Amino acid sequence: MIIGDRLREIREQQKLSQGDVEKKTGLLRCYISRVENGHTVPALETLEKMARAFDIPLYQLFYNGEEPPGPPVFANNHTTQWGSSGKDARFLRKLQRLLGKMQERDRQLLLEFTHKANQRKRKPR
Repeated sequence: MIIGDRLREIREQQKLSQGDVEKKTGLLRCYISRVENGHTVPALETLEKMARAFDIPLYQLFYNGEEPPGPPVFANNHTTQWGSSGKDARFLRKLQRLLGKMQERDRQLLLEFTHKANQRKRKPR
């Protein structure tokens, strides 16, 4: 799906002009045109503004049904990925939150350290 095509489709369904969307969002009409024609990929904040202007939930910009799509169904339900539930999921969320607070330089240092530790672990003795 190309998001610009979807935005144009919704705008036209609601019989709005690009100028109407400009007034409702505060975005320039030329920017709206660039998005609709696929020359620019909008940021999430921009998509939120567009959804508010169209008076629809954000997910409907990506899905045109009445309800959001359900979770993906995997062929083999007996295997789950690490971190998808329980204690591992809580640990992963905490790790993500803490890594998000770190400076980029510190994250790179941590990544290099874990990479080297993993290499040492794999070397045959």
